[in-house]
Amino acid sequence: MLPFFFTFAHLAVLAYALVGGVFLAFSDFIMRALAATSGQGGAEAMQAINREVFRWVFMALFLGLAPASLALIVYAALGLTGPAATLFAAAGLVYLVGCFSVTVAFNVPMNEALARMDLSQEATRAYWTGTYVPRWTFWNTLRTIACGLAAALLLFGLMTLSQARFA
Repeated sequence: MLPFFFTFAHLAVLAYALVGGVFLAFSDFIMRALAATSGQGGAEAMQAINREVFRWVFMALFLGLAPASLALIVYAALGLTGPAATLFAAAGLVYLVGCFSVTVAFNVPMNEALARMDLSQEATRAYWTGTYVPRWTFWNTLRTIACGLAAALLLFGLMTLSQARFA
């Protein structure tokens, strides 16, 4: 394996885990805490979070992992063989489908709908408690699992390569 891709893969494991950790925090306790506030308070806090997420490291990692995952898939197809190739490709695919695509198809549209809502309206509270919190959290939990699985698959792929080198 080329040294660049060896290092790149290690950094991708770390990035998958970091992004998954942010999602885990939301599914594990942040959404429950926001839901425990008044419908207006939780919705207002989530609107603020959704505005702030674009300004920080998280977004660079989240967006950067899409082309990184494609690169892992291509490298697996062209530069690797055996179980390592399968594991590398699976890691990239799991992230692209289970995290990135889920975000684009489900979480972002819900965030955009919430952003357009007037916090003083009862419809906002109903959307927040009846739709947003349960559905957004479900899809977020799926993203959490996908990131963890992508990190694990890539780590196992790297371990497979290392074991093959020393065998």
